[in-house]
Amino acid sequence: MSNLDSNPPSFKPFSLIAEVTHRCPLHCLYCSNPLEMQRTEKELATEDWVRVFQQAARLGVLHLHLTGGEPLARKDLPDLIVAARQAGLYVNMITSGVGLTEERLALLVQSGLEHLQLSFQDIDEASANHIAGTRAHALKLALVPVLKRFPLAFTVNLVVHRMNLDRLESFITLAEELNPDRLEIAHVQYYGWALKNRSLLMPTQEQVDRSIPIVEAARQRLKGKIHLEAVFPDYYASFPKACVGGWGRQMMLIDPAGQAMPCHAAAVIPGLHFDNVREHDLAWIWSSSSAFNRFRGDAWMPETCLSCARKEKDFGGCRCQAYLLTGDAEAIDPVCGYSPQHRLLQHLRSSAPEVLPIWRQ
Repeated sequence: MSNLDSNPPSFKPFSLIAEVTHRCPLHCLYCSNPLEMQRTEKELATEDWVRVFQQAARLGVLHLHLTGGEPLARKDLPDLIVAARQAGLYVNMITSGVGLTEERLALLVQSGLEHLQLSFQDIDEASANHIAGTRAHALKLALVPVLKRFPLAFTVNLVVHRMNLDRLESFITLAEELNPDRLEIAHVQYYGWALKNRSLLMPTQEQVDRSIPIVEAARQRLKGKIHLEAVFPDYYASFPKACVGGWGRQMMLIDPAGQAMPCHAAAVIPGLHFDNVREHDLAWIWSSSSAFNRFRGDAWMPETCLSCARKEKDFGGCRCQAYLLTGDAEAIDPVCGYSPQHRLLQHLRSSAPEVLPIWRQ
């Protein structure tokens, strides 16, 4: 089914997520990358990304998020940043920090890097390294004073779940001491490798309940000093979030091999064809590709969603989550209390954690 009529000209992508590689020194338990990652030899060449950035700017994109995998694995990273800035894009890099020396950072900033996001896995080093699958925690802490020497906006991302949520208060204190411009407290979202490790990562109801006042207290305490955003776990909600601002409404993602997607998890939905930037202009992909039009508007929605006042707030919820939980990408997102399958979440919340196996990329 295509829904071309529900793609008014006012729909313009605000941000482009460029997964420049799937190579990564970390092997995080909660990684949302696909289980079958793109091989190095399939990665887009420098000139391909330069063309994509130019097309993105003409399309109206403002923000570029360089991610992966680990973008530092690309030797041409300075060239990519120069091309993005020349196209007029604001450049953010999401990185593990592993391999980022002061000399290399100076080159990236000189090339035009404006924002850097660094994630932390726990406050305890042993636990953080276990979650990340490598010894990275001390490296991240040592990198922060280096970052402060450069004119960079800086975000700290705290990834929380069952294994570290009991230490949330101390975790936030650590983040405050790092003095970022922005702090994001993000519960794991269950896609990719995180889905395979879901029972290990799923917080308990008690943990979630305790975390809410801790986050709100931090928000008030840091007001005017550090901008705090919190992403709570979908599985404990009564209504779904507006996933990526609505399918095909605000965001585009290009994977390392050049496939253009409405979100990072869209490939889990069978039957979708993702056009490649090697073969099509971004403007054509945004307006005409079947994947971007598949869940635009409301023509695909079940009657319960169509008649709901929230449909212009959450746009029907997450299609990938609906498929992963129900096997039907058009189903009401089970996070929604009106879903006949909402009880699935109640069962998953109460599941006992599995100690083994632990799945990693």
